[in-house]
Amino acid sequence: MNALTAPLPASWLDELPTRLAALKDEHLLRARRTVAPGGGAMLQVDGQPLLAFCSNDYLGLAGHPALAAAASEAAHAYGLGSGGSPLVSGHSTANALLEHDLARFVGLPRALYFYAGYATNVGIIPALVGAGDALFSDALNHACLIDGARLSRATIHRYPHADLGALESALASSPARRKLVVTDAVFSMDGDVADIPALLALCERYDALLLIDDAHGFGVLGGNEGQQGQEGRGTLAHHGLTGANASPRILYMATLGKAAGVAGAFVAGSDVLVEWLLQKTRTYIFATAAPRPAGQGAAGQPAGNADRNLALHASAAAHCPPARGPGACAAAHAVAADAVHNAHPAAGDWQQCRRPGGHGGPSRTRPVGACHSSAHGA
Repeated sequence: MNALTAPLPASWLDELPTRLAALKDEHLLRARRTVAPGGGAMLQVDGQPLLAFCSNDYLGLAGHPALAAAASEAAHAYGLGSGGSPLVSGHSTANALLEHDLARFVGLPRALYFYAGYATNVGIIPALVGAGDALFSDALNHACLIDGARLSRATIHRYPHADLGALESALASSPARRKLVVTDAVFSMDGDVADIPALLALCERYDALLLIDDAHGFGVLGGNEGQQGQEGRGTLAHHGLTGANASPRILYMATLGKAAGVAGAFVAGSDVLVEWLLQKTRTYIFATAAPRPAGQGAAGQPAGNADRNLALHASAAAHCPPARGPGACAAAHAVAADAVHNAHPAAGDWQQCRRPGGHGGPSRTRPVGACHSSAHGA
């Protein structure tokens, strides 16, 4: 037997069926379900009508006629695909206007529009810090922040959730010249809101930049929560850190695929920070730009639907255990998993378990939205 006739060694590809079977045995095999709109908070899930408690459509805007009309008009005016990366031929007048409107809406000098929230964070973090720099990450941060931190090759300091004392100790002991603190603004697993003013004070004390992921606060927080006039301008507005009070040490990121009901994400901050990201973020530079109709109407929808925001906070307050506090519960659009049961007389309710890893810990929340009411369980 020579080298040409000898049997080939087993390929690692042959191991995949066994590894998939192991995931199934450990109850870790993921499965997709086919869904279709069912009206309001209802979804058709694999053909069965269910009341959804796992949707990110917090204000019920994904099917809003105004958004559908805006997207349709944009498709007719601009076409569907963008035709190139933003730095070649893909930065349309529609997306330029969207960036202007988003910056104005969140009260920051400039914004940069991305095609997805995950791509935003895994791209901007390596653009800000690298080998020899220091990154400080809350233990319950979302997977995209965790992966962005790993890709950056900076030294990662993972501090216990919301433990400002531990964070300060880590900042004080770090010899790195460039320091970046990254945190979710609203932690969807537990429903608590980060203490942004205290985090900013630490960043000012130790010359660090603060990156805030407001995926679950944009469109929901930003004013007198649960009161008339609530416009959902985000967690920075909630803390009064926008406009004249905006800090050049804060970089604000938010998604448009949740409360805004459309698609994509954006990052906002000082002109120089955003310009740096435009020049250095690989997931922005080397990717086809977001489709032109994708984000149409995004900036104005939360402000134009204050009644839906009010309904969302009322729904969260009705379902939220008092010990958690209605403000924190409404901020995460969440209730404890045992607080709502058998929600709808004509259908079951649908909960999707979120496992550890994606958000740093197991889910203890159950999202509610503006379309849920007290009739959906208490």
